[in-house]
Amino acid sequence: QYSPDSVAGADGEMDPTEITFPGCSCRSSSCTDPQCPCLCRGQNYSSLCLRLPEQQQQQFSRPVFECNSLCQCGDGCQNRLVQRGLQLRLQVFRTRCKGWGVRALEPIPRGRFVCEYAGEVLGFAEAQRRIQAQTAQEPNYIIAVREHLHDGRVMETFVDPTRVGNVGRFLNHSCEPNLFMVPVRVDSMVPKLALFAAADISAGEELTYDYSGRFHNSPGASREHKPLEEEKSLRKPCYCGSRTCASFLPWDSSLFSTP
Repeated sequence: QYSPDSVAGADGEMDPTEITFPGCSCRSSSCTDPQCPCLCRGQNYSSLCLRLPEQQQQQFSRPVFECNSLCQCGDGCQNRLVQRGLQLRLQVFRTRCKGWGVRALEPIPRGRFVCEYAGEVLGFAEAQRRIQAQTAQEPNYIIAVREHLHDGRVMETFVDPTRVGNVGRFLNHSCEPNLFMVPVRVDSMVPKLALFAAADISAGEELTYDYSGRFHNSPGASREHKPLEEEKSLRKPCYCGSRTCASFLPWDSSLFSTP
């Protein structure tokens, strides 16, 4: 079932449509920093693109909060980008050896929002149950996104587009991707998993991102590790073809293991 936005999973633990954030009282057609409390919370946009600071200059990235449905600003506010959904022409196509993939049908500038990775938002227990019910031959669409807070806490979001999802489910992994994922919050703490262009992308180019979370993140942010001998049979080969290809798709056994 196609859905442009994430939906609550069957376990009912997380509802991405719930509105818990207060709205801003900005009366202008487009909010400005530092007057707008939404913009003051974190990183913001410039000309429909996410501002991309040099990773080396900061240990942590700032969160992204968009104006929401309770805000007084208009729909044309510059701080409403990801919530508008897909604005670019993309094409799902059959790749040579990776199954389905997605390519751009128009040039995409660096920092531009491309699409959301939408699906069912699950709690850890349901995500783990679904992962463990899969066979090694079945494709796994469940993504685990971990946000490392400055005080050491880790916030986890699990999204499964297997049954309900959007074009994002067809994006392939690459060890040298041209997209990167950013959690963007609009109405609540449940984030939209937004994919932005990491570089200028040409028309016809395949769109990819790094499933491990290494790309555009601090070293050590990923929980990927060398798999145990009994886990190696579950790993899938990587066909990204990049110079730094790791030969296998990223591996995170936390959803397979029993606490």
